[in-house]
Amino acid sequence: MVVRRKKKSKYYRGTRTCGYGRVGQHRKSGWRGGVGHAGYHKHYWTWVVKYCPDYFGKHGFTRPPELVPEAKCINVGTLDELAEDLVRKGLAERKEDGKIIIDVTKLGFNKVLGRGRVTKPLIVKSYYFTNSAIKKIKEAGGDIVVLAKEK
Repeated sequence: MVVRRKKKSKYYRGTRTCGYGRVGQHRKSGWRGGVGHAGYHKHYWTWVVKYCPDYFGKHGFTRPPELVPEAKCINVGTLDELAEDLVRKGLAERKEDGKIIIDVTKLGFNKVLGRGRVTKPLIVKSYYFTNSAIKKIKEAGGDIVVLAKEK
C-alpha cells in the first residue's frame, strides 16, 4: 500500500477558495480573532472566565519596600565556627565561665537561623531568632538575648 505523504487538505475541496471567498479572506490574523491578548474583553471573554478568572483587576496590597524590614541572616553553625576567631579580633568577648558573647548586630546581621551544630556555649544577641536556633544554643549550654525590635 502506498503511504500518503501529502496532506489531504492540499487538494481543493469543491472550489479553489474552499468557502473563504475570492480575495485573502483566510489569510491574515483577522480570522484568528487578533494577535496576543486581543479580544479578552470582547469575543474571548468566555475563555477568560473559564481559564483565567483572576487575569483582570487588582489583587492584594504590596507594602512599600522601605517599610519592609530586610532580614540579614546568619546560621548558628557559622557562629560556632567563627566564635574563637571573633574573640581574637575583638568582635566578641569571653566570660569567666567560658561562654562567648556574640552580638550579631555588630557583624551586620539581625536574624539567627538554626542550620549547623553548636558545640560551644554561646550567648547570642540579636533581634530575631528561629525556634531551632534557640533550641540548639540552649542545648549547648548557651543563652540568647533578644534585643529591642528595629524600627
